[in-house]
Amino acid sequence: MRNIARPFFTRDRFSDFDMFERHCTHTLSRLNTAEGSECVFEAQDLYSRFSIDTASEFLFGKNLDTLSGSLPVPGESSTASATNSDHWGSFTQAFDAAKENITLRGRLGAIWPLFELFKDRNEQNCDVIRQWVDPLVQHALDCKGKMAQAGVSTPIDEKNFLQHLADSIDDPVLIRDQLISMLLASRDTPTWPSQTACVLTFITYFMSIHPEVAEKLRAEVLDHCGSTLPPTFEHFKQMKYMRAVINETLRLFPPLPLNLRECRDEPCVLPPPDRTYSTSDEDRQPLYMPANTTLLWVPLLIHRNPTLWGNDADEFKPERWIDSESLSKFIANPMMFTPFSAGPRICVGQNYAYNEMSYFLVRLLQQYDRFTLAPEFQSPDSLPPPEWKQRKGRQAVEKIWPSAALTLYVKYLPIAPWALLELS
Repeated sequence: MRNIARPFFTRDRFSDFDMFERHCTHTLSRLNTAEGSECVFEAQDLYSRFSIDTASEFLFGKNLDTLSGSLPVPGESSTASATNSDHWGSFTQAFDAAKENITLRGRLGAIWPLFELFKDRNEQNCDVIRQWVDPLVQHALDCKGKMAQAGVSTPIDEKNFLQHLADSIDDPVLIRDQLISMLLASRDTPTWPSQTACVLTFITYFMSIHPEVAEKLRAEVLDHCGSTLPPTFEHFKQMKYMRAVINETLRLFPPLPLNLRECRDEPCVLPPPDRTYSTSDEDRQPLYMPANTTLLWVPLLIHRNPTLWGNDADEFKPERWIDSESLSKFIANPMMFTPFSAGPRICVGQNYAYNEMSYFLVRLLQQYDRFTLAPEFQSPDSLPPPEWKQRKGRQAVEKIWPSAALTLYVKYLPIAPWALLELS
């Protein structure tokens, strides 16, 4: 499937910003008229809407237009997102519930079927998702058939991702599975553009607790784009500090905090580990890997490892991505930073993700210069527990409560809570 998807993710698509501009304009217009007291807005919900609307247009050629729905009133919402009450709410509720069930199954391991002997917890969710997606898939296949009969073909640069899949695959189930996989990514994982909702939320959080970062970032934006000029790919190449802020946020809060794979069905011997942790020859012996072994790695911990990142690994320091000495460590060992995975399986939409995040940040910072947390609007259950103050690492200083299902998010409500941020 990567070979099928890769031709679609060309640089022309990464640097065609008309779609970003439309959805940024809509997002900021909603932000300007945000409901609630003193212009407080629920950041993660708004960024999720921006991400899902952009992704749906990119993938399906159909904008879900969640940004036009009613926004949650800070302090009054009782659900994860007000989008749940919109016309497409049944889909997003089923989508989120399915993710939670998948996460639970992963934690239970191979014995998870024992807990669902009498009822498949995802059966109803899958039915709702299929009812929503299958008509889109069938329509694309029907259009493919009509165009084939007419002897007409559409250039790849004029297709959306669904059309590209339909032209490459005949199996509607496989097409649907790939669409759902990409939509999951667009909503909140690091496999392509949407990182956006998660990363933009944490960037806004960092700008609120580090106002000097917001000031420096905005100065760079105004220096290259002024207060109104739409950003371009060339602007992003010049805005080193913005890339540093994005990378540092991805380091401390990778949207996919842990990942796993299963090795091949035959055993193998892995090469000796590097000398990151030990220089003894005994510790550097080759490792035997049994067949069908589940491998789990935790980017959240790797990205905060002081052995790799120094004694300040828990601190938010964008300068580490600009300082030549710090940067040389990453260049020498690129596997220490893997928010997009790495190697042959690296995310095909990595550049798309960077461009989408950068574009939104430019437009946001052209209008606003300060961000302030508004904890008075949060549920007590979404605030960091008092005992965190006595712990080490980021827990001692955190002002929000990060959590994870399949992906990382910020707690707001007990069900699927979000961080509250106030524009000033």
